[in-house]
Amino acid sequence: MPRSLFSLLLLLLAPLALAQSPVGMWTIDLLPPSGGDPFDSGFLTVPAEGETGRFVLLNNQIDSEVGGVETTTNGADFTATGQLTSLGAPFAFEGTLDGDAVEGTFGIGGNTFGIRGTRAEAGALADYEARQDSLRLANAPEPVDLFEPFDLPTPNSYRTASGRPGPDYWQQRADYDLEASLDDQTHTVTGTVRLTYTNNSPEALDYLWFHLEQNLFDANSRGGPITGRAASSLDEEHGYRLGTITVDGRTVAPLVTDTRMRLDLPSPVEAGGGRVEVEIPYSFVIPGSPGTPRMGRLETEHGWVYAMAQWFPRVAVFDDVNGWNHMPYLGSGEFYLDYGDYEMTLTVPASHTVVATGTLLNEDEVYTREQRQRLAAARESDEAVLIVTEADRDAAASATGTKTWRYRAENVRDVAWGSSAAFIVDGANAAVRMDDGSTNDVLILSAYPEEGVSDDPENPGWEEATRYGRASILNNSYWLPYPYPVAISVASHIGGMEYPMLHFSRVTARHFSLFGVIDHELGHNWFPMIVGSDERRHPWMDEGFNTFINGPSNLAFYDEGDDPSLPGYGTGATTRASRVFPENIADAFRANEISVDDEIMTYPDQLEGNEIGWNAYTKPGAGLYYLRTAILGQERFDAALREYIRRWAYKHPQPADFFRTIEDVAGEDLDWFWRGWFDTRHPYDAVLESVTTADDVVSVTVGQNRGLVFPTTVEVTFTDGSTARARVPVEGFARTETLTVTVPAAGRTVERAVLDPDGLLPDVDRDNDVVEIGQ
Repeated sequence: MPRSLFSLLLLLLAPLALAQSPVGMWTIDLLPPSGGDPFDSGFLTVPAEGETGRFVLLNNQIDSEVGGVETTTNGADFTATGQLTSLGAPFAFEGTLDGDAVEGTFGIGGNTFGIRGTRAEAGALADYEARQDSLRLANAPEPVDLFEPFDLPTPNSYRTASGRPGPDYWQQRADYDLEASLDDQTHTVTGTVRLTYTNNSPEALDYLWFHLEQNLFDANSRGGPITGRAASSLDEEHGYRLGTITVDGRTVAPLVTDTRMRLDLPSPVEAGGGRVEVEIPYSFVIPGSPGTPRMGRLETEHGWVYAMAQWFPRVAVFDDVNGWNHMPYLGSGEFYLDYGDYEMTLTVPASHTVVATGTLLNEDEVYTREQRQRLAAARESDEAVLIVTEADRDAAASATGTKTWRYRAENVRDVAWGSSAAFIVDGANAAVRMDDGSTNDVLILSAYPEEGVSDDPENPGWEEATRYGRASILNNSYWLPYPYPVAISVASHIGGMEYPMLHFSRVTARHFSLFGVIDHELGHNWFPMIVGSDERRHPWMDEGFNTFINGPSNLAFYDEGDDPSLPGYGTGATTRASRVFPENIADAFRANEISVDDEIMTYPDQLEGNEIGWNAYTKPGAGLYYLRTAILGQERFDAALREYIRRWAYKHPQPADFFRTIEDVAGEDLDWFWRGWFDTRHPYDAVLESVTTADDVVSVTVGQNRGLVFPTTVEVTFTDGSTARARVPVEGFARTETLTVTVPAAGRTVERAVLDPDGLLPDVDRDNDVVEIGQ
């Protein structure tokens, strides 16, 4: 064969010869998207098609099954896609293989990281699991008596034993008139707060406390080193610059301590309805990302996107439980604010479009005639209608001067807004049926730059955001009809952050990830925007409850149904619904036994980073799921949760108010569950101790290995194929560590017995739930 022909043949065959497969187990490092040192390490097993693998991160204590994997290769390059089933998230692993090494990217949902790794040595995963078992044993919680009375605050005339607001319940009111201007050349906001504060408490107040959250980004912020905030977001120029402050027209000197400010009043504001007027001029430089996960700015091709939140000094809550709630803002704990009416006057560059909490009052001054016509059409349409088009954006790009947008929001605890010359805006109507039979026509809006639009119809982007938002509002209105006039999704640099009627979420989010984050953030309109809990102390009362309601909403959306009361948890592994599935919670328990040292009731600023997701989101959300599916049943639980929302709408509930309301409406003493699930770290491990037959009766003895208890079911299968079930009541474990239940044998021979046959509970060891007879 001529040498030239031989060389050509080698070139043609080279890709085939070099083709490599990522299938197998890898020891991996994950790196930040922008590069740098690894932030986590672990294992990734890429399974063959039709099999399952595993994804383990050591620092973040993630241990998830990998399934639904599809792999394509092109020489040394490959792509592997599938599901991290325990997280309910899709992933994409792309890279280049070089023998036993790999380098590339790893995407989870809308986030993409760098990845590098080597093929794991035999026994590496077994060594890891042995170390995990040792750590798990060392970190095991002390036993507790779950059936002792759960210690709650003594009821009083403010908060009753049934969980209702009492006859003397009170809360303060904060009404704001806000003026602000945005300079997109210096990234500066300059504004004035005019606050009317009403003191409904039974005591006169000599001073008011305010939150100054922008001071978190000051170079000397207390929260910077605590949260590890990116240095790029900390600067001497950041934080509030305050002008001359007046109270009822008289100048007062503020006492500023990091993210808090005290104003001593010229005279006390009287109890029982006294009012005071406060005026605060201020300015601040909008911090850049990274390091600003709740507000800030994003640079896009057609201009900056400004996500404006924590954008004015806000009065703190004074309540009947803690007095002044002036905990510093350290970055992890979120917000606790009083309700009131807001007037906003926002002056921005004339090229910008603004979306904000509340009703736009001057449409004719800020929108063109064509845009107003499209807006009117959107208010009548079930499908998204473009309001501000790419052509509108381009035409406005050369506009000079400023434009003023005016908004009003009623009975809300906060306001936020987005502003950009890059925005495309579309909208639709969601007709929400109210309790009185009337209809609330909610305007669903989405504002996003061109970067949010996907060119892949199989992986849609922000062009679908309005459809997703509409579904979320309609589905979640099952719990309480959505009361506000608008619901707005804004694409930004922020992974996901909620405010009344509006949220900011990542511009790069797509498809399942995008619906998931929109549904989650809009779900926050119920918790904590309507039910105004204290996020800084009790994040589980909004994040956990919202994680729970995301499940029915996701299932209704992906099943193309409109009834979020669907009990059908157990499908839709690509959705957030799977986050609280029993097997996934059991997996998380096994991982978190090692690293989580705190309970749900722990304040968020005292938690490690990996503990917040478990204690604030996943575990409390799962707790509500088990109340619904395994303890109370759907009918009793749904009635109880809806009543809790109604009782505490636009008020400030505490944990005890929630616990007592659920017990009151459901008619069940749940002290054992509140203590076990919310106030300990115990996992759940029921064990089937023995199965015996005597006098034509099958006796099954059940024990509890790990401290947590649940009511459960035993199913006995007989050799003729028939089955019988017996309920194992949780109260039996108050008196003994084991409980025996019986089923009639009726002349039949037992083949096997199993605990929790429907898989409703997060049992960390299923192997000891089964007894096979005669094997």
